[in-house]
Amino acid sequence: MMADVESALDRLYPSRTWGEAHDDARALSPDDLAALADELATELRAATFVVAGTDDDPCDFLYVLCMGRAPCVVQVRDHGVPAPAEWDAVDEIHEMYLRVAVSQRAPFAAVQQVAIRCVPDGAGGYLVHESPRAGVYDAPLLPRMQKLVAVLPAYDLVHVDFGEIAHAPPGFAPGAWRDLYGAGVAAPAIANYLFYAQPTTMITTTLIAPAADASRRRARAAGAAGHA
Repeated sequence: MMADVESALDRLYPSRTWGEAHDDARALSPDDLAALADELATELRAATFVVAGTDDDPCDFLYVLCMGRAPCVVQVRDHGVPAPAEWDAVDEIHEMYLRVAVSQRAPFAAVQQVAIRCVPDGAGGYLVHESPRAGVYDAPLLPRMQKLVAVLPAYDLVHVDFGEIAHAPPGFAPGAWRDLYGAGVAAPAIANYLFYAQPTTMITTTLIAPAADASRRRARAAGAAGHA
């Protein structure tokens, strides 16, 4: 697996510098990504949602709901589903997901355990705090994780263990990465070259605007509440 990763890094980054990728054709089409989400929902018996990556992140995400119930926070945050009325009766909503990052640059997928906490913002909207871990650790999630990994080869995707891609690739330069995330942070990890830019355990905060705002604007809070 790591030989495939190293080969992909050499092909995608001839300058060996983060941010200077030579993009290949998209590894998985949107239709195939949707089909993968449907199959995971069936095999794992868990609601699964596609969240497209941003222009800055060369990956798409699949969120597998492992603790919580639909309509869940990801549906409200990313798919415009109205917040359920029962949210008004609780102080916080806590959910747990398996988050699958599917690279758009190479046929790789990596899985993280993600906790989501949603709280009212005091102005009719909600703040969503997303906290990824550097892999999957909680025992109740492991059986689903194993089934998930078993499905990936049918879509020509290679599962990459997060523990193997959480370090910086030897001989590569960080480029503009530290300008984005602060001079005091470590160099970008392999995951940042293949999947997404932000540090792999960075906590992000998203504002869900009040329901009266039909556009349901999303605004990323200033970077992160913390990162590793």
